[in-house]
Amino acid sequence: MRRYLYVSLAAAFGVIALKLGAWRLTGSVGFLSDALESLVNVVAAGFALLMVAIAGRPPDTDHPYGHTKAEYFSSALEGLLIGVAALGIAAEAVRRLLAPHPVHMVAAGAVLNVAATLINLAVARWMLGGAQRLRSIVLEADARHLLADVWTSVGVVLGVALVPLTGWLWLDPVVGIVVAGHIVGEAWRLVARSVDGLMDRSLPDSDLAEVEQVLRQFRCEDLRFDHVRTRRAGTRRFVGMHMHMPAQWSLGRAADCRLQVERALTQRIAGLVVTIEMLPQGQESLQDGGPGDGS
Repeated sequence: MRRYLYVSLAAAFGVIALKLGAWRLTGSVGFLSDALESLVNVVAAGFALLMVAIAGRPPDTDHPYGHTKAEYFSSALEGLLIGVAALGIAAEAVRRLLAPHPVHMVAAGAVLNVAATLINLAVARWMLGGAQRLRSIVLEADARHLLADVWTSVGVVLGVALVPLTGWLWLDPVVGIVVAGHIVGEAWRLVARSVDGLMDRSLPDSDLAEVEQVLRQFRCEDLRFDHVRTRRAGTRRFVGMHMHMPAQWSLGRAADCRLQVERALTQRIAGLVVTIEMLPQGQESLQDGGPGDGS
């Protein structure tokens, strides 16, 4: 995972240099807004590296389930930073709207911005593949931010390019305001998803279907599963359940059956942590406290 973040960090420095160059050449507030958004990428990638290092620590006495939820703090911070950047962009755009300034060397600035946009697009697509493979919200948040940056940059280039063609000086700050609004929406989505993750959200439907398929293979007259509950924390996945069996089974037979179920689940879903409570048929645990599938 760190390899993806290091590449993202290096790319962010290059992208900022290109976009700031575009702004210096043209004096465009649209290009400035695009550069400020990319500046957030550097801070976010650096913080993400720190959070990944914390999330990778093994479980300890104070954190028996590990530290993987640290990833959600990185995603939430990135959303907040994006929101702060959007406010700065909007303030500068309004000031320029009230006192319009001409833009210069738009073609050269556009070339620099397009080059930066292509870099972001390549890195974002690569990171999305890694996020899906590693099930990492940190990588996904960073990649989606870069994709948002790509579409923002496309709109900025088109908007700023129209200024010398139309003579509408107000168009440049309006582009900046539109960019700010787009960034605010992206920030809200990132923060909302991070908060949702901290609330122990269940596994996605695709993983729940995989769990159900595995349990279906073991269900029979002697075996029943209920109170199947799942949650996710960063890259880790957890599932717990009750396994009911005949009271006359030996402990060894019951333990062997549980081991088979655990092995089947962990082979089907990578990184899954399985907790199975064995109970005689007709008996329930005092610690149910949640919905069961009643199967």
